[in-house]
Amino acid sequence: MNRWNRVLLKLSGEALAGPKKTGFDEDTVKEVARQVKLSVEAGVQVGIVIGGGNFWRGRTSNAIDRTKADQIGMLATIMNCIYVSEIFRSEGMRTKIFTPFACGSMTALFSKDEALEVMTGGGVAFFAGGTGHPYFSTDTGITLRAVELEADCILLAKSIDGVYDSDPAVNPDAKRYDTIGIQEVIDKKLAVVDLTASIMCMEHKIPMAVFDLNEKDSIANAMQGRINGTIVTV
Repeated sequence: MNRWNRVLLKLSGEALAGPKKTGFDEDTVKEVARQVKLSVEAGVQVGIVIGGGNFWRGRTSNAIDRTKADQIGMLATIMNCIYVSEIFRSEGMRTKIFTPFACGSMTALFSKDEALEVMTGGGVAFFAGGTGHPYFSTDTGITLRAVELEADCILLAKSIDGVYDSDPAVNPDAKRYDTIGIQEVIDKKLAVVDLTASIMCMEHKIPMAVFDLNEKDSIANAMQGRINGTIVTV
């Protein structure tokens, strides 16, 4: 498979926390930066979305309104993008963080034209704050940006090495798919991304690739179209 021209990479907040499971693990983020830099230098246009799970996993108490809980999650993704962006810069890359709402001087308000200018110019665009609205996940956020920016693929770097027909942590005989269609993912409720994001990918024909973040050079390989995991076709 040929490498992608323009990709959006989804990183989980928990994965970036490393063994600590919370906050940031600098060595983990530097390794991500190294691989992304190789890809950008090879001509791949890169945008990144980061989850907020290393700080906030959603509403854990009925004392907190769902809208407010989701807003806390949006802010967690912004903190993650600011940190990771700075690590990328320390490794010699140009970056810019976009949010769907004004966030002082820390980020720029999302603009398709400005984001494409960053990505086509050899920089890395970070998309923080989700969609800017409650009840939508970062899965939906990255799919929305992928549609707007006409990305070739959404790359999902996870703590698991692909899509399985059942939970491999529970079922030792779980089967990993090399490829699977998005309609089958929806029908079997395999939860690669949430339902809203799955339907958007199907409607706009954006494939996804799921692979293990912690496998050596997995991000760099995925950005060249070499997926040791699962490709979700459309």
